[in-house]
Amino acid sequence: MTYIYYYDSPLGGITVSSNGSEITGLWFDGQKYFGDTLPKEYEEKDLPIFEEAKRWLNIYFSGEAPDFTPPLKMDTTPFRKAIWEIMLTIPFGQTMTYGGIADRIAKQKGIAKVSAQAVGGAVAHNAISLIIPCHRVVGSNGSLTGYAGGIEKKIQLLTMEKIDMSAFFVPKKGTAL
Repeated sequence: MTYIYYYDSPLGGITVSSNGSEITGLWFDGQKYFGDTLPKEYEEKDLPIFEEAKRWLNIYFSGEAPDFTPPLKMDTTPFRKAIWEIMLTIPFGQTMTYGGIADRIAKQKGIAKVSAQAVGGAVAHNAISLIIPCHRVVGSNGSLTGYAGGIEKKIQLLTMEKIDMSAFFVPKKGTAL
């Protein structure tokens, strides 16, 4: 059974899903891919895991870095899981490029190169956004693309984390807007 909890954040509503003991999804209202990951049958229910998620979100939206990560169930491919695990290492208030993640994956696999575009696909399908901070992943040229919650939310989240936004820009066109 999938359980959900609704959190009212300063940036709008957030739905958190759980299998009862781990977080399986976290999305802003209207976020891309939300419908792909939440089963048709679910139940709203108070659970201890949602108390942990709420505590994490309260700390985060107070402008602080949470000092814990709630239990997460990354139900995905091994490649996406590897990308998401790297995203979990990006510190609050810092960013990493798609290319930087690709370089880390290549090094882990002992290969010369991994496509930054493939990394972008994995980042875009992150079902536990915010806790797995895909908003901290940016283009190597400072491009702010690839946030399923929307570019405006990405900007708000990075600004809330006090990231210097002067080096970043929103591209005028592209597929990841």
